[in-house]
Amino acid sequence: MTSPRTLLKAWNLRARKEFGQNFLIDPGTARRIVDHAAIEPDDVVLDIGSGFGVMTIAAARQARKVIAVEKDRHLVPLLKAELLLHDLPHVQIHEADILKMDLSSLAGAGSKPLVVLGNLPYNISSQIVVRLVEARQHVDRAILMFQKELADRLCAGPGSKTYGRLSVILQYCAHLTPLMQIGASQFHPRPKVDSAVLKIAFRRHIDHPVGDERLFTRVVQAAFGQRRKNLRNALSSGLLPLDRPVVERLLDAAGIDPRRRAETLSVEAFVTLTNLISAHLVDSGDEIP
Repeated sequence: MTSPRTLLKAWNLRARKEFGQNFLIDPGTARRIVDHAAIEPDDVVLDIGSGFGVMTIAAARQARKVIAVEKDRHLVPLLKAELLLHDLPHVQIHEADILKMDLSSLAGAGSKPLVVLGNLPYNISSQIVVRLVEARQHVDRAILMFQKELADRLCAGPGSKTYGRLSVILQYCAHLTPLMQIGASQFHPRPKVDSAVLKIAFRRHIDHPVGDERLFTRVVQAAFGQRRKNLRNALSSGLLPLDRPVVERLLDAAGIDPRRRAETLSVEAFVTLTNLISAHLVDSGDEIP
């Protein structure tokens, strides 16, 4: 495949900072990323931020269909030309913002859950993760490239300084596997940081599920919203309809010292706490704002 630098010059284009564009230089690296997805002949692949199609092309040689989503309208004609050159008519191109797309409609009724690939723009990576979590019944697994710092945060465990809201929400519903690190020199333009590739395999069964996932997200958000506060103060700060005495009682029922901070709680502890808060809200007739 022609290098990104050459393609940009030939088409009189430039990498756009507002889209967080950093293009993979080595097709071999793209193929290794796609290989980790273990794509089967009847799979439908969603490729987020297709760019010049380096991962799109590798995936299309294995999958039944590839849905290529590219927001930058200037890149779409180039992407179409590359796919035509490689004779890949089963790639469906969407010039669209992935954050505004209905992933359930992309998967299609009765189809296998999607396999998701993406060299994610750094500026919207967290939002894409949240969207995938929300649509996970339509997604089997995702092989995604992140800024290394974010990848470390997603995989972090309790007690780590990088453990946070996204760590808890994602680890609740998925198994995370770090796959490979990719140096900044493998991109054009060269970013200031290295990247890392993660496999996110969504759980089809959760042993200890939370009863209300919207409340779970709100509880985790409240707990981490003011990291320096202990749980007693963070959970009674206004994001939840709970005052300090109620928070203390619920934390005690969950076996959690109210002086602890959010980063010390396991995912399972957040589930237990959320279910207790949910039962309290039902009994009291209160609702989440």
